[in-house]
Amino acid sequence: MHFEVTILGSNGAIPAHNRYPTSQFLNYNGQGFLLDCGEGTQLQMSKYNIKRGKLDHIFITHIHGDHFFGLMGILTSFNLNYREHPLHIYGYVGIEEIVRTYFKHAQTVLRYELIFHTVTDDRSRLVFENSAISVESIILKHRIPTTGFLFREKSGPRKILPEKLDQYQIPVQEISKIKMGADFVTADGMSIPNSELTHDPSPPRSYAFCTDTSYTETILDQIRGVDVLYHEATFLHEHRERAAETGHSTTREAATIALKANVGKLIVGHFSARYEDLSELLSECKDVFPDTELAIEGHLFSI
Repeated sequence: MHFEVTILGSNGAIPAHNRYPTSQFLNYNGQGFLLDCGEGTQLQMSKYNIKRGKLDHIFITHIHGDHFFGLMGILTSFNLNYREHPLHIYGYVGIEEIVRTYFKHAQTVLRYELIFHTVTDDRSRLVFENSAISVESIILKHRIPTTGFLFREKSGPRKILPEKLDQYQIPVQEISKIKMGADFVTADGMSIPNSELTHDPSPPRSYAFCTDTSYTETILDQIRGVDVLYHEATFLHEHRERAAETGHSTTREAATIALKANVGKLIVGHFSARYEDLSELLSECKDVFPDTELAIEGHLFSI
């Protein structure tokens, strides 16, 4: 089962140094989820061969322009390309008003349905769920209401041991029951315990997307132990006063969150345009949390 994230945009407020504002594409077994939609997102999707047809869910963390200015473009392109199936948008209440107002004044009637899901900032909530994965909002600490998103894979069925199929002549129609935990009774009445027929499924995987936010430990319990954490690290630690003024985090703050939450890997992004060379930001993170990588555009991270 594929569970992977492609970085489309990694810069902060403005495009700079060939870096675009925040956007990521999450592929879960062929189902596409877009995380934020900064300026240039659809250009980046084309550049990195991400098919728009796979995208049915867009999550917007907050309504600062560097996180959604690409939204109108991609919604319009869907319309021009004769999309017919619905598109779901998740975000704070203002995002629906902005989108509806734009299309109203553009006198554009979409060929497909837009379905908005309001994400509030009072507490974490389940905002999406299907049979394989769930998405929870993460309450962040920024200058305006902002929510990150936590993607959790659900536990799969038990794995049947192939050699047991032949050994006990297990009929095809019994396999799904065994995967769900049932024992098997042979033709001569012998009961074979499930533990002999199967082994545990792979541990469920998780990905937390946290941008934009000041340093806050209120998120620790929710993200504890996730396989991969994306956390903004807009500034070097020497610029921590500027980070606090603007509602952002420093490298060391992002790494400290990763360390305290005991995550598997940290990816940092949302880089300030003042930094062309990102090596010092990475070094500061690694001093605190060694398993840190930069959100370099075009990089694909497997969860």
